Amino acid sequence: MEVAWTKQLSVGNAVIDSEHQNLIVMINRIESMIKANDASSLSQELEQLERSLCIHFINEERLAKAVNFPFDQNKQEHKFVLKEFQRMKEELLAKKGVWTDSAATHYSNFLSDWLTSHVMREDMLMKPLLQTYDYKFWPGGKEGETNYTAGSTANLYLQLFDEPAP
Repeated sequence: MEVAWTKQLSVGNAVIDSEHQNLIVMINRIESMIKANDASSLSQELEQLERSLCIHFINEERLAKAVNFPFDQNKQEHKFVLKEFQRMKEELLAKKGVWTDSAATHYSNFLSDWLTSHVMREDMLMKPLLQTYDYKFWPGGKEGETNYTAGSTANLYLQLFDEPAP
């Protein structure tokens, strides 16, 4: 199920909205690969998505702390989705492009459904508070200044959860 960015998905912050838009593009690309049984590039795309999810989750928590938003529920959801994503990634890669139509639909729906429901259910809780700040507000620096260009996905897991990647 291809997802499209709409203003209804805006949480009221330029960095987070931009990351959500990027995640949508990545998920749509991965869904197309899954539906086409295109395993050749899937591993790299899944790794890139996993890294982007970690960075996004770190950025959401950083922003939530800066605006005094209670983030425990979001953090638990992030932990859950990363573990599910890991499981899904391992299953897909083990099948090497040979999966049933129902499996392709399941994997595709998991990603797009999760993103849309997470934004609408969890991230939107921050929107009223974020709207009291400038749209380009970013804690401790310029818009989009995140400093996560170096390091492994495992290091990002450590930053997120103080534990190693699964």
